Amino acid sequence: MIKIAISGISGRMGKRIGALALKDNDLKIVGALEAKENPAVGKDIGEVIGLANIGVKVASDFTKGASGCDVLIEFTYPDPTMEHLKAACREKVGMVIGTTALSAQQIGEIKKASEEIPIVFSPNMSIGANLLFKITEEISGALGKDYNVKITEAHHKHKKDAPSGTAKRLGEAVMKARDKMPPIDSIRQGEIVGDHTVTFSGEAETVEVTHRAHSRDAFAKGALGAARFLAGKKPGLYTMHDVIA
Repeated sequence: MIKIAISGISGRMGKRIGALALKDNDLKIVGALEAKENPAVGKDIGEVIGLANIGVKVASDFTKGASGCDVLIEFTYPDPTMEHLKAACREKVGMVIGTTALSAQQIGEIKKASEEIPIVFSPNMSIGANLLFKITEEISGALGKDYNVKITEAHHKHKKDAPSGTAKRLGEAVMKARDKMPPIDSIRQGEIVGDHTVTFSGEAETVEVTHRAHSRDAFAKGALGAARFLAGKKPGLYTMHDVIA
């Protein structure tokens, strides 16, 4: 049984991760974290995610909310992610990090921390999106520079960062075969879970590859898969490609 804790349990992703984890016989939720001012602190995790109580309460302190777990799943904001990263290193807890809008310095801190603990770090935890990264890189190299490339991404109106971490990663995939980052169009409207399209436009043809998430379960399932992957792993920085393989 793999013991997990979930950071940001009252958020959209946190709730779905928690709900799916409770149905997984390989996983046991032993803790959850939220900001001190969040009304979920002190409540039973089951109550927070809209299910029956499980006898474990949400905490704001890492020691109370995550100490003793095998893996902490983190889908929050940059600052709390960095705080929890330091605590995870201290407590020797593995981390699955899906937080986006991280600075280059913060990403550097994650890489440094992976020398002490095992970490799966990806801007998108869905299997389909990670296959899109690979496909985009292959197409970018195969079509050549006479094809113009553009990335379009769309998310719900509540998403704060733009462009998305997934769109940036797609841009990096293009850059491996080209000299510069392609333009990225960001759309924020309604309750769109996450759509990403890479368009290659040539004089005689256009090639498009798209990933469209129908629900947050695509990301939640990937995150739980990453948690199972990390159990017992040596320190290191892993990607979803490692998890899929």
